[in-house]
Amino acid sequence: MPRTTAAPGPSGRRPRAALAMAADAAAAVLDPAARAALREVCDLAQEATLDDLTTERARDVLADVEMLVTGWGCPPLDAPVLDAAPRLRAVVHTAGSVRGHITEACWERGIEVSSAAAANAFPVAEYTVAMILLSGKRALESARWLRAERRRPDLLATPRDVGNYGRTVGILSASLTGRRVLELLRPYDFELLLHDPYVTDEDAAGLGARSVSLGELFTRSDVVSVHTPLLPATRGLVSRELIGAMRPDAVLVNTARGAVVDQDALTEAAAQGRVRAVLDVTDPEVLPPDHPLWTCDNVTITPHLAGSLGNEWGRLTGLAVAEIRRWASGGGFAHPVRRERLAHLA
Repeated sequence: MPRTTAAPGPSGRRPRAALAMAADAAAAVLDPAARAALREVCDLAQEATLDDLTTERARDVLADVEMLVTGWGCPPLDAPVLDAAPRLRAVVHTAGSVRGHITEACWERGIEVSSAAAANAFPVAEYTVAMILLSGKRALESARWLRAERRRPDLLATPRDVGNYGRTVGILSASLTGRRVLELLRPYDFELLLHDPYVTDEDAAGLGARSVSLGELFTRSDVVSVHTPLLPATRGLVSRELIGAMRPDAVLVNTARGAVVDQDALTEAAAQGRVRAVLDVTDPEVLPPDHPLWTCDNVTITPHLAGSLGNEWGRLTGLAVAEIRRWASGGGFAHPVRRERLAHLA
């Protein structure tokens, strides 16, 4: 999704809007090109970003806006905030999850909500596929060995279970990211499994995977990639029992949320050398300095970087601009967040 600088709809009307997010998020994501694109499709009440919606300045701005363009660090849009924004009709979020700022009061007042979660799924899926391929070749472990040993290994002595030919990859949840991962993995010589209780066998086949039970996903997969949102029902979903059932030397990749996984059980299994892991998320973030996962050579931990970073922020703002243009022309959002779907969303 390239950055869009499209004009407003046929009516030419530009909704009155304001920016609401943390100041550092606005500085990073809304570069001059993004701000110029936003100005073409909406009438920004001010260039400054609202990071506190309770101040007198914020109330003055909110009184006049139809739309909020939000981002990471947006304060909750609760009833007192909405009371100060009587004309507010829509929220366009330039990131993924809206759980941090969209409240029940928003739904009660019929405010329409859009999210850039579909755009953010692209880099997360790319990271996931890269880590699946690298883990199959033992590339991360080999790089650490080479740095320590500084000599050429005997590649002809490579075990037969190393490599990406014919491996079984299990995807936990057909979320936006999970579906994109399946799409990207289709050209490879993998057997693809999927567990998602809301996806039929036929739909899974359409995604290029075979639908299996949660237990079978963990017992059969060489790699299990977690794409389940953190909800009350999914906290600790990747349990000690499931981790214990994984194939010896299997890999757990987690780009969802740390608390979806029983981290104590994973730590024990990794420390014993039974499983490997690639973790872009942990619980908490960042782990304490003395946590055992830091010293596990078969675990790679990255600082929650799978999502949009750097030039990838342009994809988020491009989607937001396109959504504002559609909404202003009466076409509605292409990526709406529905109240009834919240129980299944991150």
